[in-house]
Amino acid sequence: MGAGPTGPVLDRDEVDRALARLGAEHEAIETSLLALQDHAGRRLLEGAELTGTTKERWQATEASITLLWTYFDAYSGTLRSAREIRSRRRWSSREDLAELTELLRGESVTVAGSAAPASEGAGRLSHSFTLAALVNRMNELYARSLDMVVTADAVWSALPARIDLLAAELQRTRQLAHSVGVRPGEHPSGDDLERITRTLTRLREQVVSDPLAHWVPAEGSSAPGGGRPDTTVYDREARALEEVRREIDAVLTVRQDAEQRLIRLRDVLSRADRTLAEARTARGEVLAKIAATEVPVVSGPATVLQEQLAAAAEYRRQAQWHRLSPLLESLEEKAEDELLRARESLTAVTAPLAVRAELRGRLDAYKAKVARHGMAEDPELIERYDAARRMLWSAPCDLRVAEQAVLRYQHAAAELLGGGPRVPGQGGPEDRRGGLS
Repeated sequence: MGAGPTGPVLDRDEVDRALARLGAEHEAIETSLLALQDHAGRRLLEGAELTGTTKERWQATEASITLLWTYFDAYSGTLRSAREIRSRRRWSSREDLAELTELLRGESVTVAGSAAPASEGAGRLSHSFTLAALVNRMNELYARSLDMVVTADAVWSALPARIDLLAAELQRTRQLAHSVGVRPGEHPSGDDLERITRTLTRLREQVVSDPLAHWVPAEGSSAPGGGRPDTTVYDREARALEEVRREIDAVLTVRQDAEQRLIRLRDVLSRADRTLAEARTARGEVLAKIAATEVPVVSGPATVLQEQLAAAAEYRRQAQWHRLSPLLESLEEKAEDELLRARESLTAVTAPLAVRAELRGRLDAYKAKVARHGMAEDPELIERYDAARRMLWSAPCDLRVAEQAVLRYQHAAAELLGGGPRVPGQGGPEDRRGGLS
């Protein structure tokens, strides 16, 4: 066969194979275009009041879809013409084959210039394509159009419903907060609820009107709709609402057990006051019974805590749970600190009495030990015991001198018992001369 501008003329078998392939392509393209035309995202885009990036891209996508159908009609017309030529005769003539070759391989598809976008030379009167080039062009336009439609549909399918669910939870939380006195301007959580409400309302409006502004494309992906909805703002507000819910739960817990907590607080503060009173009494006793001792001053009851406790009781009476909650937490910590301070004060005040009791116990223990060895009648031991006992059972008692007397008795008892354990640092001669420094 001869050759034309499009190369060698196709034979009948080549023409039939080409027509079968083009027919399959035509059917696939038509199916894809109809699916795009019927896509839920496309229908939503057509009916939505769009703004921003989505509005700009949808305008371009609508033009691309219109152009796709124009290209498809031209493609269909050329394929139909080729099929008509091939059906003229069972055995196509050389002229028929040359004409078919031109249709199937040459720039036989003509599209009016007005149908093309400005970027593709819309000012030209017409554009000519080969069938293969036209298929490639339709594939490009289809991929871009489908990506835009799928992306918008993915955002609309994911975010508005999630926002609505969060908004419903927000409304329930607001009602619950109102019931416990957490209101805007009166409690930080009330202000947070107002801010979250405004943010979610604004976010939903933005998502509905400009879904593409809330899309994060997948890096390196060329598939239509490759990426995910941007949930950054939604996630932040969901976390904020969760924090508010925890705060409301804490307030509800206060409402449920406020009375018991107030009772426990009164008990702790009462114990602290009684301990301080005991410490003050003990201080008077120490000053009367112990000489030459620095006794710390005992403070009075914590009147500030009592006033705060009264305020907490009033908050409970008035059902001001949002005010009662932080006050109770603060009071519980301070009350425990106050009780600990009172106990430490009592311990510090009664320390001299504890020292005196320890010395008394030590003196009697050594006397019992000496008695078990049959040496209770030793004159020196009796003298030293009586001296120590007079000091320890007289008031005021000089603890330093009394301790020296006890040590002298211990030392004498140890020597008498035949080299028993000596008191560290005590020497015999110095002890017999009358004392230890």
